[in-house]
Amino acid sequence: MALPQRPHRLEEERAFVATQTPDVLACLLPDPTTLGLAACYVDATAAQITLLVRATQPSVPCPLCATPARRIHSQYTRTLADLPWADYRVRLQLRVRKWFCRNRTCRRRIFTERLPTVAAPWARRTLRLAQRFVALGVALGGKAGVRLSHQWGLAVSRNTLLRLLRRLPVPSLPTPRVLGVDDFALRKRHAYGTVLIDLERRQPVALLPERTADTVAQWLREHPGVEVIARDRSTAYAEGARQGAAAATQVADRFHLLQNLREALDQVFLTHSTVLDVVNETMRQQPLLLPAGVVAVPVPPHDIPLPAQQRTAQRQARRQALHEQVWALHRQGWTASAIAQEVGLSLRTVQRDLRTTTFAGRKRRSDHGDSGLTPYKEYLLERWNAGCYTAMRLFRELRQRGYAGGYGVVAAYARRLRQAQGLPPGHRRVRHPLPAVAEPLCQPLTPRRAAWLVLRREAQRTEAEAQQLTQLHMQSAAVAEAIDLAQDFAQCVRQRQPDALDPWLQRATTSTLEALQRFAKGLYEDYEVVKAGVTLPWSTGPVEGHINRLKMLKRQMFGRARLDLLSRRFVGAPRDGPAQAHAEAA
Repeated sequence: MALPQRPHRLEEERAFVATQTPDVLACLLPDPTTLGLAACYVDATAAQITLLVRATQPSVPCPLCATPARRIHSQYTRTLADLPWADYRVRLQLRVRKWFCRNRTCRRRIFTERLPTVAAPWARRTLRLAQRFVALGVALGGKAGVRLSHQWGLAVSRNTLLRLLRRLPVPSLPTPRVLGVDDFALRKRHAYGTVLIDLERRQPVALLPERTADTVAQWLREHPGVEVIARDRSTAYAEGARQGAAAATQVADRFHLLQNLREALDQVFLTHSTVLDVVNETMRQQPLLLPAGVVAVPVPPHDIPLPAQQRTAQRQARRQALHEQVWALHRQGWTASAIAQEVGLSLRTVQRDLRTTTFAGRKRRSDHGDSGLTPYKEYLLERWNAGCYTAMRLFRELRQRGYAGGYGVVAAYARRLRQAQGLPPGHRRVRHPLPAVAEPLCQPLTPRRAAWLVLRREAQRTEAEAQQLTQLHMQSAAVAEAIDLAQDFAQCVRQRQPDALDPWLQRATTSTLEALQRFAKGLYEDYEVVKAGVTLPWSTGPVEGHINRLKMLKRQMFGRARLDLLSRRFVGAPRDGPAQAHAEAA
């Protein structure tokens, strides 16, 4: 026995049966209130649906005088592309009318009715399809937008997407109260621009074509109301902020302050490179304790051949002689450009030499010759300590585990392992037990690595790095002074302690280290901005994040990343999303 159906269920079925197919299609039109569906044709072979549509407005206003028209002059058909339905393309055969204007003073006697919710005048696609293309252009650009549009069944070219993107209006944004300023590369080492970020809303405001003081000052004058400007240590942005918004408070970015301090520490450690060598040698001589409780000897560093060491020493001696010659000419009153021509160095090198009377030497880079072997060192050391001393066998086992490097790298590393155990080169047969070998707990110190080790937060240092820093502090009074000054300044900046700034500047000014004296002098020249940086919470951190997104957009657009396209994708997209499409080319 069948159960009786509920009354509301019967009403829903009657309403569904009463709904005719043309009415359903009419609901899918771009604007059912101004359009009426006359017929529908489906071409299964071409996968296309053609809709015959007519305009249903009883009266339309004149586009010039806005007088309502009531007399029809004639009709004609427009063909518009619309959004696809499933796997079928949709074409609208739109019948639009021409009307007589009743206003005798109007210059236009006959006009075509406008359908602003359906399509722009002279457009070949509907407004909603154009909006979809604009959204693709804003999100993906040209080629990537075309690839996704083909997946969606939309036929469009990359030039059309970029043309629609260029027609977007520049968004009108409120003037930010707190502004972040930084530069970005339009073309690295050739052309640079300026990015402006609203730090309160964390939204981009504008892209400027240059990174000069005049460009920034002009924008600030055109947009009054900026109260705080966060920037790096650039003199151009400092001057632009003073010219364009003299009443605004300038804030030095704390990251850039620590970066300038790191550069000063680089100079200190370059000057005292022998201290780093002593610390590295001390750390290499200390035995290592493996998790199993076995004491192991550390793997020695790469051996530098004696001829290479001699060549390096000769280059350093020649470079030191040039440094002394630069300073001798400088004391005689020569300009930097004249010294560069006389000595045969670049102007930038001469200016760098004139920063300090002490020759700092050349920066040493850590050797990464076996960097491809690093993921496999744990297995290699395990096999070596187990008694496998044949480099070729180890190489074959590593190849089976995915190692893509050559045999020479494995053989060189094996020679270092034999050297750590006191074996002669090529020796494979061992009659007595050998000590275990392990990688050092921390990498050897270079000037840059030592600087970052000093500035690293204490909670982020490992036990071995803390021991390394202690050894560094004990080797030299000058290096110990530099470490103490750097850590005190880092604490002042990170914990925002403005009261500690003046005492620190006095200590750094009276220091025996030229690099830190020069750093303190630069802070004195920008004192108010630095004081605001260690007082106020604002920084250019959000600006750096947006610059990373800007780099992604540039790489995504290949060679089409000009400032007009970047501005519309970078400034308008995150906040408003797809903008309204505008007039299109026929």
